[in-house]
Amino acid sequence: MDEEVSESFCDGIAKKYNKKSLARPVYVIQEHHAKRLHWDLRLEFDDKLKSWALPKNPPSKINEKRLAVQVPDHPIEYALFEGEIPKESYGAGQVLTWDVGTFELLEKEPKKIVFNIKGKKLKGKYCLIHFRPTEKNWLFFKVADK
Repeated sequence: MDEEVSESFCDGIAKKYNKKSLARPVYVIQEHHAKRLHWDLRLEFDDKLKSWALPKNPPSKINEKRLAVQVPDHPIEYALFEGEIPKESYGAGQVLTWDVGTFELLEKEPKKIVFNIKGKKLKGKYCLIHFRPTEKNWLFFKVADK
């Protein structure tokens, strides 16, 4: 799960895909069959994809919590990538789009992000809470709409 693709691989993806075809702001979850299967949650902020690796499938029920480990930002174009990361590359394995759409930002603080997902699979209000300030660990969960 701590495996993320190399910067040079991401640069190649950015050159190959056209971000103009994406609905904005970008929300995508990619199923990543690396050394360990995990899901990569990606949200567009400041023309980059902020990214978190989820060791378990994304939450779909209210208060179902998932660990989300923050990983390096990715270029926007990476949301369009599906395919094989070569064996010699960091994060080698197959990447599939699990869900895609947009999101509406409801609240953003240094340790808390609340947003409304408008995806094909996930819909509704979700929250990311940073629970270990010196580490990369966040909680990702669905919350009840009020």
